[in-house]
Amino acid sequence: MGDKFNMKNPSVKRILQEVKEMQSNPSDDFMSLPLEENIFEWHFAIRGPRDTEFEGGIYHGRIQLPSEYPFKPPSFMLLTPNGRFETQTKICLSISNHHPEHWQPSWSVRTALTALIAFMPTSPNGALGSLDFKKEERRVLAIKSRAAPKYGTPDRQKLIDEIHEYMISKAPPVSQETPENASKEPATAEENHEVQNISTEITENEAQQQQEHVEENHEDALSENPEPEGSSVSEQVATVSPSASSIVHTVEPQQQQVVRVQKPADDRLFTWAAVGLTIAIVVLLLKKFMKASGHGAVFLDES
Repeated sequence: MGDKFNMKNPSVKRILQEVKEMQSNPSDDFMSLPLEENIFEWHFAIRGPRDTEFEGGIYHGRIQLPSEYPFKPPSFMLLTPNGRFETQTKICLSISNHHPEHWQPSWSVRTALTALIAFMPTSPNGALGSLDFKKEERRVLAIKSRAAPKYGTPDRQKLIDEIHEYMISKAPPVSQETPENASKEPATAEENHEVQNISTEITENEAQQQQEHVEENHEDALSENPEPEGSSVSEQVATVSPSASSIVHTVEPQQQQVVRVQKPADDRLFTWAAVGLTIAIVVLLLKKFMKASGHGAVFLDES
């Protein structure tokens, strides 16, 4: 390749060095090579960063190096839809030509691609050429990115296909989740909601049937064993109801009724005990008085 270009040009010399280094030291996370007829135009593919919504994706793009490279920064555009950057639009990064004040000549295409991978999961913050898709949408695009994009001339497409084939060989397999499968998730949630509503209706119907059964049993019990006067309807229904809440409300009225029945009996018992005690005291006092006055002896003799 060096025979086609002016090796005295510092930019050409630097670019050819990077090509050689890229080929001799490939990475599993990215690959980039220039066109044979124009070494200032590079094409690349990067893997989506791990543990992000981009994981499993293979994203292609294009790098345009300036004639003053490496003293001026390159420009970048993505060719694969990804949900983070617009396609076929020069994106704004601190390593791109949008911010030449940040560029350092010691940086290279390899350095730029490493930084681009790191930029993928970051917030766009309204930067030029940035997108802010939802994570679910980006995951779907990551699956679709396993197919190489179509772009430009046959020479460009050939290079893109070669890079893509290399990246596929290094990328782990991913589950083939399609947008149709992703769209089924809300439907599943709706089905679960419908099942929950049906279960609720069944529970309510069973409760209503149980209540009707309880009321029928109560009416039968009333016809066979009428309740005494003075007991309320709520107490009668509560006595028949088997539910825990009804039992709780039934205990207190029954206890109160027992207290009302037992209280008069206790009063009468205390009254008779007091009367008996009073009579005993009077008899003892009377005997003591008669003994002291001598009438007791007469009384004893006569008896």
